[in-house]
Amino acid sequence: MSLLSVENLNVSFPTPQGRVNVVENLSFELGQERLGIVGESGSGKSMTGRAILRLIRPPGRVDGRILLEGADLTGLGERQMRAIRGARISMIMQDPRYSLNPVMTVGRQIEEALWVHERLPRREMKARTRQMLEAVRINDPDRVARMYAHELSGGMGQRVMIAMMLIPRPRLLIADEPTSALDVSVQGDVLTLIDDLVRDTGMGLILISHDLPLVARYCDRILVMNSGRVVETCRASDLYNATHPYTRGLLAAVPKMHETRDWLPVMDRTT
Repeated sequence: MSLLSVENLNVSFPTPQGRVNVVENLSFELGQERLGIVGESGSGKSMTGRAILRLIRPPGRVDGRILLEGADLTGLGERQMRAIRGARISMIMQDPRYSLNPVMTVGRQIEEALWVHERLPRREMKARTRQMLEAVRINDPDRVARMYAHELSGGMGQRVMIAMMLIPRPRLLIADEPTSALDVSVQGDVLTLIDDLVRDTGMGLILISHDLPLVARYCDRILVMNSGRVVETCRASDLYNATHPYTRGLLAAVPKMHETRDWLPVMDRTT
């Protein structure tokens, strides 16, 4: 049985010209593996992740089936979905500055993720929180647990977010541009950390990004999205042999460290 099965997923929003699909007829399966979803801004990547968690609110509309270990999520009520979010599916957002509560300490926010789903004794919650902060390679976890979001650097804030999302031990982690708000010097550290934790726990990972080389390095399979549709699916190791014109265009537009081309190609939108 697949960990996650998405069947004919459609996400649409109303416009003056009628409803517009931002995700259209999307289907894929995910096991205990690392799946990358790539594409330009507006291609439907983040909407796919939010739809899986049932976070699309009216007037947005979601159609299709989303099966988590065989259970259909599309028919569940909001109270039932709250029990699944965090406990079985967690999502790391793009920027921790907008995801962490500014008036709660780091430790209290991480403990809250445990309290909501497991109702553990306070002493055990504190011990688990300390262990999780150590797991995301934060030095002096007791001091960091007493800090507030504004006292954290970008890299430390993202590590705290990872700790908060992983402490309930979910089966699936969705990472939506987890390094886009970070300095280049810490991006690799954060991705390696996520990769190590996913491997150690055996969960599934969906890594959403516009960075093709990054996804090729950290994932097993890749879905390439354009205008809400999957245009190509391939093994990460085969990305640079992709055949679809859109994927080839994305690859050609990636600058190289030692660039020798006079002109950097851009996507051709005339066809």
